[in-house]
Amino acid sequence: MSTVLVIGASRGIGLEFVRQYLADGAKVIATARDDAGLQRLKALGAKALRVDVAEPASISGLAWLLDGEEIDLALYVAGVFPHGDALTPPTREAFDQAMRTNVLGAMQAIPQVTPMVEAARSGGGGKGCFVFISSTMAKIDGVENSRGWVYRASKAALNMAVASAQHDYPGAILVAMSPGWVQTDMGGAGAPLTVAQSVASMRQTISGLGPQHKGAFLDHDGSRFATW
Repeated sequence: MSTVLVIGASRGIGLEFVRQYLADGAKVIATARDDAGLQRLKALGAKALRVDVAEPASISGLAWLLDGEEIDLALYVAGVFPHGDALTPPTREAFDQAMRTNVLGAMQAIPQVTPMVEAARSGGGGKGCFVFISSTMAKIDGVENSRGWVYRASKAALNMAVASAQHDYPGAILVAMSPGWVQTDMGGAGAPLTVAQSVASMRQTISGLGPQHKGAFLDHDGSRFATW
């Protein structure tokens, strides 16, 4: 039985990852920051851990909570989307929340979780992947507008963190991945992909990841973004 860790799984894409991997028979460990999220995860049958990725004191204890688990696949799904564009300066609160959740939380998780991912791979047969949910809005080339510019900056920073960290963990495959435009609270009801469709597409891509994808920025369907 494979072990899957989903960081930021209380709703949306994270919760759907939990649902689909449980349906396939995986052991799923998932994090949420509040009681309601933890209850949703427990109701599905996941092992639920209380972690707030935006609070260093909370995310820094993740390795202790995992207690030596070997993780075949880890997913960092937590994210926030501050609204606004370049016509108005962002507030410090909005900027800090986005950077703490979208970037710092991932950077805190990498040195705690990636050794467990490497251990699963070296132990014989583990997928050995750590996937970080990014966004097509993180691309620097071909930017259409400044909508969500704090979010764009945070996800571009996440991509760089993933590509940089890959060099220190040769026994794992670290990948940033866009889920596409999805019908979530962030994406809105008019998005072309349902949450279930997006997650199914990403799971298919994840199943085919290999050493050639180390440090890459991929779309949900596996296509590689030509530029960041």
